Amino acid sequence: METDESCLIGGIEEQEIVIVPYDSGWPEKYLGQARIIKNLLGGTLLRIEHIGSTSVPGLAAKPIIDILAVVRDSADESSYVPQLSSAGYSLRVREPNFFEHRMLRTAARDVHVHIYSSDASEIDRLILFRDRLRSSEEDRARYETVKRTLAANRWRDMNAYADAKTEIVESIVAAALRFNEQRQ
Repeated sequence: METDESCLIGGIEEQEIVIVPYDSGWPEKYLGQARIIKNLLGGTLLRIEHIGSTSVPGLAAKPIIDILAVVRDSADESSYVPQLSSAGYSLRVREPNFFEHRMLRTAARDVHVHIYSSDASEIDRLILFRDRLRSSEEDRARYETVKRTLAANRWRDMNAYADAKTEIVESIVAAALRFNEQRQ
């Protein structure tokens, strides 16, 4: 997923990419943030999931909790942005051409909340990727190796780093799809 600079609210922010060993406190941190989000959004929130590398036990990661939050219409920012903003989340990404994806983050930049509409196919893809990493030690190790290699480089922003992982991510998603097809 390439994020156009115009989709980045506040513009590009150069940031060092640091990969740290898995932290057993990440699931609890997710649960705390999920409680906050559920309380803020109430019935507007249709689904919430811990995604990204911090959701995979044993996987080294950037120490940023990624959260998937599903609403009826992510383009309708007025239905969730003011509520999340009141708790300190700020809108950072607006991608109308990518499933109407929005991303809000905490002031500390240690939690990213990815908002999608309920009909976005990207939701299933994110869950498929997470679940494959949770269940395949081999893919988890391959992914971590690529992440560590890429993190050693200097990136203009975190999105450039994420884009550089596309090949390994697509490889793992394809493996998950093949596995699921074989089980049927």
